[in-house]
Amino acid sequence: MPDVSSAYSAQFGAVLARASGAIKLRIAASCCLLFLAATTVYAGSLSSSELIKNARQYDGKTVTYAGEAIGEVMARGGFAWINVNDGKNAIGIWLPKELVKDIAYTGSYASRGDGVEVSGVFHRACLEHGGDLDIHALALRKVTSGEGVGRGLSGYKRNLAFVLLGVLCLVLILRQLKIKQIQK
Repeated sequence: MPDVSSAYSAQFGAVLARASGAIKLRIAASCCLLFLAATTVYAGSLSSSELIKNARQYDGKTVTYAGEAIGEVMARGGFAWINVNDGKNAIGIWLPKELVKDIAYTGSYASRGDGVEVSGVFHRACLEHGGDLDIHALALRKVTSGEGVGRGLSGYKRNLAFVLLGVLCLVLILRQLKIKQIQK
């Protein structure tokens, strides 16, 4: 029995060899479109809620996710972990260390973190990282700059503390006077 796949390959090769440049271009464009359709890229930033809710749908797909870089940048060899919070949830991002060089601030009590947009492969249960949900970043773009946040005592709270301290002193003085009056 003749090898059918070899026969088709030979026929396809012969047709391709005789084809004009325009036909070759169409064939190449069709192959590219088939490739792009097979590797779906979700344009526009997805929310953490959308990614978590539809984790099976996005698993292994390239997604874009945006939010505030929070916590610490945790270097691991040539890579690093960052957490990005979109206001609802935080997702761990695994990325090459050179991509984090632009991050100056990460969100904490003392600072507001840089706003970042991450494009990468979404994993609903990453085998490389113990089954955690994460994104393996291919690109990171700093959207907004973070800043240190002054957390001084507000005027209202300062004034309230002085009033309460005054009331406490008054109560202690009145108590001492009452004790002296009882002893007489």
